[in-house]
Amino acid sequence: MSKVARRIGAVDLQAIEATVRQGGKSLTVSQISEALASPPPRRTLQYRLKHLVRGGRLAMEGAGRGARYLAPVRYAVSAGPANWRVATPEVPAEPILRLSAAGAEIQSIVRQPLDQREPVGYNRDFLDSYRPNQTFYLSREERDELRQIGVSKMVEEYAATHAKKVLERLLIDLTWNSSRLEGNSYSMLETRRLISLGEEAEGKHWGEARMILNHKEAIGFLIENKDEIGWNRYTILNLHNLLSEGLLDDSDAEGRIRQTEVGISGSAFKPLGVPQIVEECFDQLLTKAAAINDPFEKAFFVLAQLPYLQPFLDVNKRVARLAVNIPLLKLNLTPLSWDRVRRETYIAALLGVYELNRTELLRDLFIWAYKRSAARYESVRLVVGDPDPFRMKHRDSIRGIVSAIIRERMDQKQALVYIREWIERNIAPQDAQLFQEHIERELLAMHEGRIAGFRLKPAEFEEWQKIWNA
Repeated sequence: MSKVARRIGAVDLQAIEATVRQGGKSLTVSQISEALASPPPRRTLQYRLKHLVRGGRLAMEGAGRGARYLAPVRYAVSAGPANWRVATPEVPAEPILRLSAAGAEIQSIVRQPLDQREPVGYNRDFLDSYRPNQTFYLSREERDELRQIGVSKMVEEYAATHAKKVLERLLIDLTWNSSRLEGNSYSMLETRRLISLGEEAEGKHWGEARMILNHKEAIGFLIENKDEIGWNRYTILNLHNLLSEGLLDDSDAEGRIRQTEVGISGSAFKPLGVPQIVEECFDQLLTKAAAINDPFEKAFFVLAQLPYLQPFLDVNKRVARLAVNIPLLKLNLTPLSWDRVRRETYIAALLGVYELNRTELLRDLFIWAYKRSAARYESVRLVVGDPDPFRMKHRDSIRGIVSAIIRERMDQKQALVYIREWIERNIAPQDAQLFQEHIERELLAMHEGRIAGFRLKPAEFEEWQKIWNA
């Protein structure tokens, strides 16, 4: 152990690390302090947390007042068919996410301890060498497949009812999934209630509600202005402003290119530090993105390059995750909602870009996530691959819980309490989040044409709907 660690006190560090790991989710400094038996002063705790993050024992999401700490996840990679690998982390992975051999290699490199990874700085040649419509991160076959999937019957009827329903669902899905990838602990139902009724969930940090409401405003901006938005400063700066409002220590940094250096916790990558060059690269990035013809290559280029540049003080990943939908919305293609993407895999994919300038793992994740979104938003259910094994395993329990909630005429608050108590008694901790997500999706998708499968009567469903939507 280092001299610094001995000076701090090994026991003190272990207590903090154990507290975060036992929580099973990301925690704020205040939440960690409340959970410790003998909490130190806040500044001391922040210093110790910083030391644990530097040492790779904890990870940090966000910055400033919105910073949250969590336990890093270690991955194992098991063999799959042909030259593929299947991600099998110690917590449930994305359903049937298969990694290419190159993607699996990247994941194994970036999951090594931080002190074993080579420190690197921003490589401008990674941006300079990209030639729009000559350089491609996605192969022709991949781009053609994505376009074929994205141009569905539903989006051909874009001005009709189907498109309206897609965009209404996208607002909830993209808000929840993008916030979740930042460590936000709101459930899907709590997110829906906050967006619809403005009601914050009890016991949550104020920054979580702010993050969700900011997503709502930013996604609304993209949807309502799909004919005007594009790869220009107006769009991206305003998108950042909407996503970061009230979450940065320096409010003047909202919607502005950063004027100071930033760091990436848990990474060996050091972003570009000279403000004038950051600004120059930002404009270069936008110019190249605007020149790319293929909408999926355009989306992926920004997904990789914008977080790598880190043009803003914070909230760069959120801007990129929402911005990928700009070319899709403009061409009436199925949007990308990041459904079922795990934060650990997403972070590993970005670390591959940051530290190695390699995009294969991020490409694997992007293609997989888009296929899931396209299937979710198709008006007619698509049969894609094998059925979800997790859902099949818990099918009877899921239906039983949904039926009980409807028969007992529970409102959304009562349902959340019931779901969490049932899960605590019956489901293994590592499966709890995924199980709850399945329940919430069933509840949000319930309509009169589905009640027979849940052994419900029309009168029971109608009475529940009055309470549920109140």
